[in-house]
Amino acid sequence: MAEILAENLSGKAVMGTDGAELGMLYNITMDLDSGRLQDLLVEPNDQRGPETEFETDRAGRLRIPVGRVQAVKDHMIIQR
Repeated sequence: MAEILAENLSGKAVMGTDGAELGMLYNITMDLDSGRLQDLLVEPNDQRGPETEFETDRAGRLRIPVGRVQAVKDHMIIQR
């Protein structure tokens, strides 16, 4: 995947490979020791039902492992 600056990802819409809109990217977590990116924190859409395969943080944001990212264009596409 091509390099993309983190500042260009802020507020980007996140969509599943099934076409479901998951929400907007809020932040990205990383391991401070290794420098590896860990999870996307996604502010969920109001339209999202209560069921999801992703864990949430204390604020209710979806924690999506970075390894699930399939593409980054107009939307971030996440493998579901």
